[in-house]
Amino acid sequence: MSPQDKLGRNLSMLTDFYELTMSNGYLQNGMKDTVAVFDMFFRRIPDGGGFAIFAGLEQLIEYLSNLSFTEEDIGYLRSKNCFCEEFLDYLLHFKFQCDIWAMKEGTPIFPGEPVVVVRGPVIQAQLVETMVLLTINHQSLVATKANRVVRAAQGRSVFEFGSRRAQSYDGAVLGARAAYIGGCDATACVIADRDYGIPAVGTMAHSWVQMFSSEYESFAEYAKLYPDNCTLLVDTYNVLSSGIPNAIKCFNEVLLPMGYRPKGVRIDSGDIAYLSKKARKMLDEAGFDYVNIVASNSLDEYIIRDLLIQGAKIDLFGVGENLITSKSDPVFGGVYKLAAVQKGEEYLPKIKISESIEKITTPGFKMVYRFFSKETTLAVADLVTLHDEAVDASRPVTIFDPIATWKKKTLQNVEAVELLTPIFRGGELVYRSPELSQIRSYCLDQVDHLWDEVKRFEHPHTYYVDLSHKLWSMKNALLEEISSQNTGAPQINEGTSF
Repeated sequence: MSPQDKLGRNLSMLTDFYELTMSNGYLQNGMKDTVAVFDMFFRRIPDGGGFAIFAGLEQLIEYLSNLSFTEEDIGYLRSKNCFCEEFLDYLLHFKFQCDIWAMKEGTPIFPGEPVVVVRGPVIQAQLVETMVLLTINHQSLVATKANRVVRAAQGRSVFEFGSRRAQSYDGAVLGARAAYIGGCDATACVIADRDYGIPAVGTMAHSWVQMFSSEYESFAEYAKLYPDNCTLLVDTYNVLSSGIPNAIKCFNEVLLPMGYRPKGVRIDSGDIAYLSKKARKMLDEAGFDYVNIVASNSLDEYIIRDLLIQGAKIDLFGVGENLITSKSDPVFGGVYKLAAVQKGEEYLPKIKISESIEKITTPGFKMVYRFFSKETTLAVADLVTLHDEAVDASRPVTIFDPIATWKKKTLQNVEAVELLTPIFRGGELVYRSPELSQIRSYCLDQVDHLWDEVKRFEHPHTYYVDLSHKLWSMKNALLEEISSQNTGAPQINEGTSF
């Protein structure tokens, strides 16, 4: 059960008001049973990175599995005086009937490709838009940031310490979940441990040290209480002249006589690179070369990278506000757009035109494939196709840049993997969410299958997301048709973005 369900909230009404007004309009215009296809995709990778991490699917499944409207909901909507009684009755007897495909949680994702596809009665597909975006945008943002931080740590553990700076309690709990998917090893958030099994960790605050008559006394009492997991906060007064000497004294006089080995010391302020090197030397000389040094204090991937470049002797990182809020780039710009409308056995493609070329959508009911090199096992490119196209990777596959169409690449000795997995069929759940630890392992494994050039923090290599020739031709034909009807519409040529 999710934290939302534990709080007893009805999330069916967590929707933008215009989703309801449009749905009411669809019903009154005789479109209630019209089947539409919507895509969720995103346009830009946060922090200028080379890829993002897809997360939040489990919470989306929980929302859709419990989607219903209460008498109280209907009474509220009736009070707005803008919905017909037939629509209110439709909501009161609502039964979810859509088909949904999505990427697996933890999958590296790229701009322009569908990560969630919803097909079903247009009213239903429209109503879920807000929660699809809210759920996937938030957790994908935090998982992406967490993975950047974890990669910067170069194999050292990263703990998520951001609860007190998160954007609300949901932001703290689900942010901890997303951070774990992205690669963090533990969290300070206790409810995230209770509900999701993410290991909860913690040491002490400066207030603990200040509550005692001396720093040494505070360390000694803590060590007696928690001898098997003793990490001491050493920067309340002075790291080198007070904190580390008192920690060493506590280790020798309290922990070792009790038969326990100390776990670590934590530095939360000051010049962490300098202090960690000096602290390491002092601990080693005292015979505690196995004691970890934990660093915290407004860290992010760039600070962590710089600390390690400067030779900082840090074994674990506690990362808070900059991770849980993705402070450097706090918006994951996923959008939800109509792609097709079913007519008989066919799907009529729908396209959105914009003065901003990058906002022109890719029409059609689609599938996404990822090509992996059989030689290196690394991901080579993604290909967006129409849903009924077959991709035969047993023979050479030629892909082309949908912007600079003369740029082509023939892929050989590759494996093609479908990325969109069926989640709901006719409103019935057909997918079983893996354990969170499995999602995390899958995420880290899939990131390992990306080229290092794609994983650079600055100016990463642009990963190929191409359109099949059939899909490109359909999109091009639609744009030319619209252009012929409206001379102000954008026109496609070899140098135009899709």
